[in-house]
Amino acid sequence: MTRVMVMGTFDLFHKGHEYFLREARRRGDYLVVLIARDATVAKLKGKKPRRNEKQRQYDVKKSGIPDKVVLGKLGDKYSVLEKEKPDVICLGYDQTFFTDKLKDELKKRGIKAKIIRLKSFKPEIYKTSKIAKNYLYSPERK
Repeated sequence: MTRVMVMGTFDLFHKGHEYFLREARRRGDYLVVLIARDATVAKLKGKKPRRNEKQRQYDVKKSGIPDKVVLGKLGDKYSVLEKEKPDVICLGYDQTFFTDKLKDELKKRGIKAKIIRLKSFKPEIYKTSKIAKNYLYSPERK
């Protein structure tokens, strides 16, 4: 069985996220999604996500695509790799800032997971920051 893992914020779950999860799912038999904790998102992006970690976890589970959805760790963020033992880790097109650290952690922990960067799905439309802007300024929100 090939275990695939993805990691992300998955704020305001949208078709771009759905596409990403489906593409990751095609890479194996069992898909684990790691949801970034609110504190981690705030530290990395400089702001909290619009939906809290439990809401984001629920949204991803509700999609029915992954087999398992877990919250990330606050301490050793990479300890989940040892627990889940992925064969493949799929990264989004915009997840570039931690690739080297991820490779180092995999090597350090003796995990031989293949890293695959997936393509985007209409990022000019399906990007959380753009969706949030449209949501906040849509006529029905006034």
